[in-house]
Amino acid sequence: MKIAIHHRPGSYSDRWIEYCKENDIPYKIVNAYDTDIVKQVDDCTAFMWHHTHSDYRDKLFAKQLIYSLEAKGLKVFPDFNTTWHFDDKVGQKYLLEAIGAPLVPSYVFYDKKEAIEWVNQTSFPKVFKLRGGAGAANVQLVPTKKDAIRLVNKAFGKGFPQFNRRENLKERIRKYKEGKDTLWGVCKGIGRLIIPTELEKMLGPEKGYVYFQDFIPNLSCDYRLQFVYRRCWAMIRKVRKNDFRASGSYDMYFDNENFPQNILDIAYSIVDRLKLQSAAFDFLKDKSDNIYLTEISYGFGVDIEVRNGKYYVEEFNHGYWDENKHRIEKAFNPLGWMVEIVK
Repeated sequence: MKIAIHHRPGSYSDRWIEYCKENDIPYKIVNAYDTDIVKQVDDCTAFMWHHTHSDYRDKLFAKQLIYSLEAKGLKVFPDFNTTWHFDDKVGQKYLLEAIGAPLVPSYVFYDKKEAIEWVNQTSFPKVFKLRGGAGAANVQLVPTKKDAIRLVNKAFGKGFPQFNRRENLKERIRKYKEGKDTLWGVCKGIGRLIIPTELEKMLGPEKGYVYFQDFIPNLSCDYRLQFVYRRCWAMIRKVRKNDFRASGSYDMYFDNENFPQNILDIAYSIVDRLKLQSAAFDFLKDKSDNIYLTEISYGFGVDIEVRNGKYYVEEFNHGYWDENKHRIEKAFNPLGWMVEIVK
């Protein structure tokens, strides 16, 4: 047994390598971007790659490589079943509707005329999303029909940049004011107004479709559940000040004793139905206690500190629910669990 790990500093792979070393698990470092990557893993039984939405190369071929290595006979994390819908809200729409998950009512159009006809007969506000993006990037409130028509025209015209530079700067300024970013971070946001990302340069604008969801009003928070295998930990994220979005707020708390059981049950049922190795779910609950799922992902952000020479993650220190939904009140390492999946 040997695990091939694509190492990208700052990604899950740092912890995968540490876990393998601590537990005497054979591994080797490979480069997923090399043309001979399939040959590189000839002597391995498993392959692990924390691919991301922000690297144009990952968006171009990560899912195809994962599928191919599974066909070769390797255990893979994340496997194709877990990751094919990653960073693809439109793909998630079809998937979640197909299994009867409580997705926020969602609408996608590939024809401008049909989109305009729908805009003229629907109600507002709505929420507009691009199919990719994380932390509420590429998500905006659409207050009126006029705003929606403007978005439709742009979607079937020049399109939307892969990276929203103005929104990035606004977000950096917001986080700086709240003590969650540095002045240097704000400066980088200003510089990004002039210098495009590699993602923008290589993939070009997003266009040819338009995607809306119903707006759920008067929310103060959302419910974030994260899984590896069938083990789950959860948090409640407060909606940003003067905003409707909780994702990316970095203002969260843990209330495991009072966490809504029905949301937990729905999330476990989706993990089982789709056979997901890992997952992150964003749920909403309206004033009538109706439950809505907005989107899913195979990955989740990890805010890592180093304490006494060891990695430390705050959210991994508030306990979790095990495979049978029993509470385990101790610190845990879900990135190590990922390694165990492919051992």
